[in-house]
Amino acid sequence: MTEYIIRRDAWLSSDVVDDGTKREILAMTEEETEAAFSGKMTFGTAGLRAVMTPGDARMNVYTVARATAGLARVIAAEGDAAKAAGVVIAHDSRNNSELFARRAAEVLSALGIRVYLFAELRPTPVLSFAVRQLGCTAGINITASHNAKEYNGYKVYWRDGAQIGPKEASAISDTIDSLSLFDTAFAPDKTDESLISPVPASVDEAYREAVLAQRIDKTLIPRAADRLTVVYTPLYGTGSTMVPEVLRRAGLKRLLTVDEQMTPDGNFPTTPYPNPENADVFTLGVKMAEAYHSDLLIATDPDADRCGTMVRDSAGNFRTLTGNQMGALLLEYIIESYRATGTMPEAPYAVKSFVTTELAARICRANGIEMINVLTGFKYIGEAIGAHERAGHGSFLFGFEESYGYLKGTYARDKDAVVATMLICEMAAYYALSGMSLFDALEALYRKYGFYAETAFSVAIKGLGAAERMAAIMDRLRESAPDEIGGEPVVRVLDYRAKTAVDRTIGSVSDTGLPAADALRFVTSSDVQIIVRPSGTEPKVKIYLMAGGESETAVRETLARCRRDMEALLGA
Repeated sequence: MTEYIIRRDAWLSSDVVDDGTKREILAMTEEETEAAFSGKMTFGTAGLRAVMTPGDARMNVYTVARATAGLARVIAAEGDAAKAAGVVIAHDSRNNSELFARRAAEVLSALGIRVYLFAELRPTPVLSFAVRQLGCTAGINITASHNAKEYNGYKVYWRDGAQIGPKEASAISDTIDSLSLFDTAFAPDKTDESLISPVPASVDEAYREAVLAQRIDKTLIPRAADRLTVVYTPLYGTGSTMVPEVLRRAGLKRLLTVDEQMTPDGNFPTTPYPNPENADVFTLGVKMAEAYHSDLLIATDPDADRCGTMVRDSAGNFRTLTGNQMGALLLEYIIESYRATGTMPEAPYAVKSFVTTELAARICRANGIEMINVLTGFKYIGEAIGAHERAGHGSFLFGFEESYGYLKGTYARDKDAVVATMLICEMAAYYALSGMSLFDALEALYRKYGFYAETAFSVAIKGLGAAERMAAIMDRLRESAPDEIGGEPVVRVLDYRAKTAVDRTIGSVSDTGLPAADALRFVTSSDVQIIVRPSGTEPKVKIYLMAGGESETAVRETLARCRRDMEALLGA
């Protein structure tokens, strides 16, 4: 009998599994059964994420309970103080998110750990803030970010408010693997309600005040209030609980919301893929913007940690700004505004992921600002902030990733679409008062620093054994690194797993300066950057290409050649 059938039968014969779940299992096709019961979800630094069905490899109340029991035991190992400090739990608008959050609370309480539970959905950055505000040992957020409606996820945060690092993830993962899925020690009837409390309302207000404190010039939005019209959509998610109120308090008068997408709905009826990176999520917003002559549209994803923006170009057509473009614009605005107001903090630094535009690095170099590169994952930006605080040196200006995640301020340690939305409006107000749009500002940025462009694509790994096949692709690239990409010689090869940077022009080998990670970077003679890495949450290999130069045409032609070569190399 195959292993997945053995696992399925264990569910069907368990007294712990409810009858409704057993009926779902019996209704599954052979293919669905094999996918759901082959192996387990991997608990990494990004937590868990999977389709919601019964099965060891899926998101459901049983796998959520086991993951929470693993976390509970790691917390308990730290002692009674860690248990008393407790865990704060939040959830997004997805189907079953509230159910999974409640189940996590029950398990923690059954194992003697204090729990603070948000009574309704909240953005991811609010959870990060609440961990720090309440002095908790950890936090749990039930969310699958911008994935399709079939998915849900489970993210764990540590006491610093950042997502857990490799050490904690490994300890929790090992503990989870040692537990039975149907352990009655954390069954629902073991719940200790005396240990579960609602998150105090004061946390919400403290968060809003922390976000509003990140304004650089509080007069800008009120001064431009009669000329700045903003269309906003939360894409059926948590942004509706915070963004409109923060923008109104910041002084924005002409805020229009896409009513069809304001009510939380885990089915995302008009946006099957609620990702603000995709222009199609703005379809309803564009109609509203045209009707009310707005030049600015902003969308936040379901857990409100990412935001996307559309602006009118010089021809009056709406176009999406990429995460790289918006991050560079915000970085330039923050630096220039601090200088203009005479409030630049001491020893300023910015942080970006190593797959994020090199335009940001150039902006920092030109302005005497330290730029720190970190691995992909906002937790590494949070770690950089924490390291500077512990060292007692440096002032954090801004952190961002190309995947539409931004943070200003140290009140949270994860990307925050609420503060990003407010800063985008402040920046738009600044340029509007000068007779410029954000598209005008982007063109001015390129004239000042040179044209930069980035592109990315993925190679999907379908079927079983995806992890092994992704590893094989990475091993092949390590063993046979290309000599040429896009008609240019590859002059540097950085293997982040081996932590080696090989300069082929002089034959030197140095350290990458980053923690070990499964990623490769190829650098060509004209400084085109190509990064390859397996996704941490989905079965695919991601490829990022970045280039800069004086001419937009030349840069885009270079990227196109490099992409063709990489697609051929990877069989895409």
